[in-house]
Amino acid sequence: MISNKFLGAVRAMTQCTARSYSAGGNSAVWSLGKLNHVAIAVPDLQAATAMYRDVLGAAVSEEQALPEHGVTTVFVNLDNTKLELLHPLGDKSPIAGFLNKNKAGGIHHVCIEVNDIESAVKELKAKNIRCLSEETRIGAHGKPVMFLHPKDCNGVLVELEQE
Repeated sequence: MISNKFLGAVRAMTQCTARSYSAGGNSAVWSLGKLNHVAIAVPDLQAATAMYRDVLGAAVSEEQALPEHGVTTVFVNLDNTKLELLHPLGDKSPIAGFLNKNKAGGIHHVCIEVNDIESAVKELKAKNIRCLSEETRIGAHGKPVMFLHPKDCNGVLVELEQE
């Protein structure tokens, strides 16, 4: 069951904040697709994997090290989406900082698919949405991704991923 707090965060992503945005919705060039995954930072990847696999009976992937992102991931496969378990990899991992502030772990970001990520990034930048990197990078699914600054998305770190 998805919590009301999480649903509120997803709804909030579609509302404007105090920042200045261009008028109008997105162009016809790109559109949002489905929720790809919810990422959860975990202090113990093996224990979290075992909980989803052995206690809840979910199918889980093998661990995947992503040094360019500073994380090791495991995907928990659900009928309608996935959970991405994130654990720090290396000294400069952004997940290490998150876990320093949130010792037990917690929701780190949501990932939404888009049908044309390059057009989406270009248009969002034009609407004053800050991106966390200059260019898209290849994510855990081998597809281009871009993270949007949480201060521009109502406190939610949003990852866009090419369909």
